[in-house]
Amino acid sequence: MKKFWRRRPPNPDGTMSLTDHLRELRSRIVSSTLAVAVGAVVVLIVYNQVLRWLTGPYLDLCRRREPGFCGLSYDVDLDQVNLFTMDPVEGFTTRMRIATYGGIVLALPVLLWHVWRFVVPALKRNERRYAVGFVGSSVILFGVGGAIAYSTLSKAIEFLIDWSGDGVDQVFRVSSYIRLVTVMVVAFGVGFTVPVFLVFLQLVGVLSPRQLLGAWRYAVVGVVFIAAAITPSGDPYSLASLSVPMIVLYFAAIGIGKVLTVRRRRVESSA
Repeated sequence: MKKFWRRRPPNPDGTMSLTDHLRELRSRIVSSTLAVAVGAVVVLIVYNQVLRWLTGPYLDLCRRREPGFCGLSYDVDLDQVNLFTMDPVEGFTTRMRIATYGGIVLALPVLLWHVWRFVVPALKRNERRYAVGFVGSSVILFGVGGAIAYSTLSKAIEFLIDWSGDGVDQVFRVSSYIRLVTVMVVAFGVGFTVPVFLVFLQLVGVLSPRQLLGAWRYAVVGVVFIAAAITPSGDPYSLASLSVPMIVLYFAAIGIGKVLTVRRRRVESSA
């Protein structure tokens, strides 16, 4: 068993056998799982504060709209929103779900680092220095996307309530509300990190800046379509908040990829 876990020295030619790849993959999966578990424990410790933060946009909506807009979900006397459970175990499962999602977010730098290190053997030695930029930009863009999703959540909920019709009282289940928030944050976060992977694909030669620039019309239509599909609320505010920055980041990825590929050719020609 120890031999399986022990990392063998790399071959002189830099190649790895199938067993080495499996050993490497298993080691990184275990490390990533431990990082998520530690993050989940942290979220469980501060669960009540996290839940209040997640319900913040809904509370802001109830405060600025007329009395009765949020129905039974808003307690005027206590100035707070109430989420309800319809199942004895729903509160427990929601707590564990939030802890898991929060653990993944907190462990995101570790997860991305392991992903990068796993694919590093496919890159040339001078390209491996991009690891910090890859991980750092992915974390920052995911955070920016999640923050935009959080800021538009109030408008999204308002849109959904308005379209529910007159005479419909609002009583939100805690699991349904948390699902809406997490799906929006993840959708925005992943959408904002797509340009990083486009740069990576240009770096390894799978795509070229010319190909991406030539397909910009299809990319714009595809971005809008994907943004509409992955935005759970379906409101125009969330759609515009996700699709417009993604289009801008698409062209930014082409520019960055162009710079990196030109630099790469110069290094190869001088070698």
